[in-house]
Amino acid sequence: MPRKYSLERTRNIGIMAHIDAGKTTTTERILFYTGVLHRVGEVHDGAATMDWMEQEKERGITITSAATTCFWREHRINIIDTPGHVDFTIEVERSLRVLDGAVALFCSVGGVEPQSETVWRQADKYGVPRIAFVNKMDRIGADFLGAVTMMKERLGANAIPIQLPVGQGDMFKGIIDLVRMKAHIFHEHTNGMTWDEIDIPHDLQAQAAEYRTKMLEAVSDEDDTLLEKYLEGKEISEKELLDVLRRACLKVSIIPVLCGSSFKNKGVQMLLDSVVNFLPSPLDIQGGMITGHHPNMQDTVSRKIADNEKFTALAFKIMTDPYVGRLTFFRVYSGTVKAGSYLYNSVSDKKERIGRVLRMHANHREDVDEGYAGDILAAIGFKNTRTGDTLCGEDEAIILEKMVFPEPVIHQAIEPKTKADQEKMGEALSKLAEEDPTFRITTNLETGQTIIGGMGELHLEILVDRMKREFKVEANVGKPQVAYKETIRKKVVQEGKFVRQSGGKGQFGHVWIELEPNEKGKGFEFEDAIVGGVIPREFIKPVSMGIQEALKNGILAGYPVEDIKVKLFDGSYHDVDSSEMAFKIAGSMAFQEGAKKANPVILEPIMAVEVVSPEDYLGDVMGDLNSRRGKIEGITPRKDAQVIKAMVPLSEMFGYATQLRSMTQGRALYTMQFDHYDETPKSVSEQIIEKVKGKNA
Repeated sequence: MPRKYSLERTRNIGIMAHIDAGKTTTTERILFYTGVLHRVGEVHDGAATMDWMEQEKERGITITSAATTCFWREHRINIIDTPGHVDFTIEVERSLRVLDGAVALFCSVGGVEPQSETVWRQADKYGVPRIAFVNKMDRIGADFLGAVTMMKERLGANAIPIQLPVGQGDMFKGIIDLVRMKAHIFHEHTNGMTWDEIDIPHDLQAQAAEYRTKMLEAVSDEDDTLLEKYLEGKEISEKELLDVLRRACLKVSIIPVLCGSSFKNKGVQMLLDSVVNFLPSPLDIQGGMITGHHPNMQDTVSRKIADNEKFTALAFKIMTDPYVGRLTFFRVYSGTVKAGSYLYNSVSDKKERIGRVLRMHANHREDVDEGYAGDILAAIGFKNTRTGDTLCGEDEAIILEKMVFPEPVIHQAIEPKTKADQEKMGEALSKLAEEDPTFRITTNLETGQTIIGGMGELHLEILVDRMKREFKVEANVGKPQVAYKETIRKKVVQEGKFVRQSGGKGQFGHVWIELEPNEKGKGFEFEDAIVGGVIPREFIKPVSMGIQEALKNGILAGYPVEDIKVKLFDGSYHDVDSSEMAFKIAGSMAFQEGAKKANPVILEPIMAVEVVSPEDYLGDVMGDLNSRRGKIEGITPRKDAQVIKAMVPLSEMFGYATQLRSMTQGRALYTMQFDHYDETPKSVSEQIIEKVKGKNA
């Protein structure tokens, strides 16, 4: 079947925002106005199409990025709905990786919330062009221009309003279009399907003229011809204005700002117009090219984003569907793909057969004969593909830039309730880990316990809940445990010697290493400084492997050791008795002995915490954060509240939600996310070591 919509008429967009900014409702309204839905679904009654997992309907938060397709003004718009809770940041990150543009949603009352900043920084990282939509203009305390100021101050964005609200709060009736200088007043009785286009109300004309001038000044900076016209006082046409706004938006030098109320059905059609007018098509990204490297890791490979190019796609999400099994979501960058064909996974070096190609609409799916460049699709039949893998033709291999996933900061022991649950639990956990690369499963070798790791308490809670619902596995979960690490602070030189003579062939490995702290975040580095063959080449790698194995269990409390440099500079060997195993053990012994003398320390995860509290409780909240070893970084006023930013150790934050609620009578809110690892104070280290020793005693 030939392509229905050209690449120029394709938009791959994400809707990104803080939790509760109205993302899912906005997507619902988009589907309603584009004719995909025939009934408006509300998040608060659990009927929203995009929030299709049970937990999402119960909690009213979006957890997984559901993909859906709709059409507007003869354009295909593929939408990925992303979660706003910090524990699901990975979902946002991987969605942004395959999108071309984004709609950033802000609440007109809260403005730029902490998660808005996080998501914005993620979008900056990938250079994603975006437009901003200030939602919930019908709420008491709505402040459109206040939200725009916050975007400028807190995000450093060149946010330029291209609309103004007609009224705010209960009086919000419609919007002023600053490009056409007309007002749109929406009809309540048609669910906002119709509206009147009128002249700008008299009392808003001065404000509209002021903000149109600001918009023209900002746009003129982007184009010399337009600047000339503007300075000469000549008329600037609507087409000229839209063209330059589009170019500026694609360069991320201007963020066009719109307003509305998705819940009250106002402004969504104009938002769709702006998606088509300003956000990029696949051809606008990186000059219409996709670049990666050959599996040999040397040569750069570039391809045009076109149907007649060699096939290139990126798998960005794995999901288990109750009816069809394993679904692999992928973005096609170049070429085409048919159901039943074979593809090559250039990362795992495996061939994959694509059984069916599906276009997803939240939780229902449509079979597609053929997928084209720019499409976001799901495949059934892949067995060896993981999140971040590249799919291509075997004789034309390419590897696209891989996604990097953070290590877990929190661990919990998990045990099946019954023998029957035991078998199912392993399968359920591995399926969940396939879907979510930030969810890790390990086994404690000493106790045999299964340990799960993730990005926060809510993250693990939801995964355990999914295990119960989707896989019918009942499990007992232990208390959350902090993922501590160890490192060293001093440079030392250490010998490691492993000798075993017991008749017959013995074992002999002898090394001298220099051990020193590495830069933060650099991990483990090994330098081979052996000269003159004092240790033969074949025994060098085993030394490194022995040290790396020893790094898994630090000498203070058995936590993983990181950010360490090791230089192997001397040693000796025996012609007969030396072996790879002997040198592996010698390397491990040298490291363990050296680490004891190198001033070892314990590192703990530090969380960036932001508390929004009424002024009355400010003293209590700050006192409580200080008692949790928190470092207050700053306090800023926000409307009738104060925002406290602090760095607090994760170990001190368990149970914080309950404490904050009781301390402020439920009037304060907080968010936290992992920021960095830092050294624990001596007294805390001693407690951690005692606790570990007590367990092992």
